[in-house]
Amino acid sequence: MTTRSVLIEWEDADIIAQAGREMAGLDFLRALRDGRIPRPPVAALIGTDLTEVEHGRVVMRMTAAEQHYNPLGTVHGGVIATLLDSVMGCAVQSTLEKGRGYTTLEIKVNYVRALTKEVGVVSGEGRVVHAGRRSAVAEARLTDAGGRLYATASTTCLVFDLPPR
Repeated sequence: MTTRSVLIEWEDADIIAQAGREMAGLDFLRALRDGRIPRPPVAALIGTDLTEVEHGRVVMRMTAAEQHYNPLGTVHGGVIATLLDSVMGCAVQSTLEKGRGYTTLEIKVNYVRALTKEVGVVSGEGRVVHAGRRSAVAEARLTDAGGRLYATASTTCLVFDLPPR
């Protein structure tokens, strides 16, 4: 058997979270995208990069790789769900004012075809469908460089005032 490894490094998650509390959602996400704030640990873990941010829309990219594989030799559905949950949640966050937060209440994922390392870079795009005072709805798509669809998702998020720290 051949052993493989991946080195994962990340910055202090508390510092990242505190920055998010002190900025409007869109400003925070732009700072993450531009590297002024380090990426969150989960992004380091699965290898996602925030590449596009606008009000109500976010794109992240990830290279499908062997460390994402399940026992069947394809990218684990949980990795795909994590990427799609991330882009939908960040799309919601992009609509929030300073002092507001969100959490995922539910997520539904539809897997369209198997994703393997041969596919290479995939893009998850999240878009807000509804942004209300107490809830938000978003949807996402996972595609390859040629636009081929691998999965879709939808979510409902609870939106709330962040408690004082």
